[in-house]
Amino acid sequence: MSYHSFLLEPISCHAWNKDRTQIALCPNNHEVHIYKKDGNNWSKIHVLKEHNGQVTGIDWAPESNRIVTCGTDRNAYVWTLKGDAWKPTLVILRINRAARCVKWSPKENKFAVGSGSRLISVCYFEKDNDWWVCKHIKKPIRSTILCLDWHPNNVLLAAGSCDFKCRIFSAYIKEVEEKPAPTAWGSKMPFGEVMFESTGTAGWVHGVCFSDSGNRVAWASHDSTVAVAEGGKTAVCASLTSETLPLLCVTFITENSLVAAGHDCYPVLFVYDSNKAALSFGGKLDVPKQSAQKGMTARERFQNLDKKATTDSKEAVLESVHKNSISLWDSHRPPGFHPKYLKLCSEDERSFYGFGMT
Repeated sequence: MSYHSFLLEPISCHAWNKDRTQIALCPNNHEVHIYKKDGNNWSKIHVLKEHNGQVTGIDWAPESNRIVTCGTDRNAYVWTLKGDAWKPTLVILRINRAARCVKWSPKENKFAVGSGSRLISVCYFEKDNDWWVCKHIKKPIRSTILCLDWHPNNVLLAAGSCDFKCRIFSAYIKEVEEKPAPTAWGSKMPFGEVMFESTGTAGWVHGVCFSDSGNRVAWASHDSTVAVAEGGKTAVCASLTSETLPLLCVTFITENSLVAAGHDCYPVLFVYDSNKAALSFGGKLDVPKQSAQKGMTARERFQNLDKKATTDSKEAVLESVHKNSISLWDSHRPPGFHPKYLKLCSEDERSFYGFGMT
């Protein structure tokens, strides 16, 4: 496990660059701080200060090296490194509520912004006016968009919202891309077309993710449910409801396995059986070390009974590495990504952890 700690304030969102030598993070305010790795330490090299409200989403494009940010000021900015300074370009979002999340498309020629305006802004660059404009996906969204993920074909977009639904939309923009080929989710993909809509979950959808092939989508909702849908003529859905606290983020690590984490402070592995269309619990990834049991004297036993109303000498502490909810996954997989490695961010000590899975 690797451990990195930044600042004294909580980290509300973050994004890594392509080779993981730099990280952009928001210290729970209107600024974005960029750190560069120097040996085993991190040094702050840039501060981005264009937003007037708290920054709620950051995504760093690995190939074009552009950063997109969005915030509660209802604005989004695309940052481009020119020389030694990051220069912002305003994005015309046309929303009247806070922006909640942002995600670059795989080809990095557009990005999507989810907001409290019950819509998704799909943004692309307009060369004539030298700015970023957008098209809106509105129907049938009925509440705030909480999470987004792009299909590998650069056209389909999965979105989770507070109306208890996970949906897949077509984000095809003829001005910047060619007509897409048919997928498992359908062949006709005009802009805004609903390709899939979930049923069966009864909670806010906190996290959504496509598999590498794009034929499967997974989401985690506030009713402690993880679900997987497989595209086809009739989409097949499998869900698993646990007795644990709700999960906040989910990601595929292989085509048949995914990892989710949330309010229980540890990541959990799930396995999808395509033959049975069933989802099963695969185990916890953060397994605490077993501590040696120490014997107690009669005096210590009575002292604990008097002070704590129990004979147990153990302190009430979490045994997991994280001491608070795990809220974020890494945005992009690094070059040579191996499914046995992933990064997490939590709210406990403003920290990042890298886990190796066996």
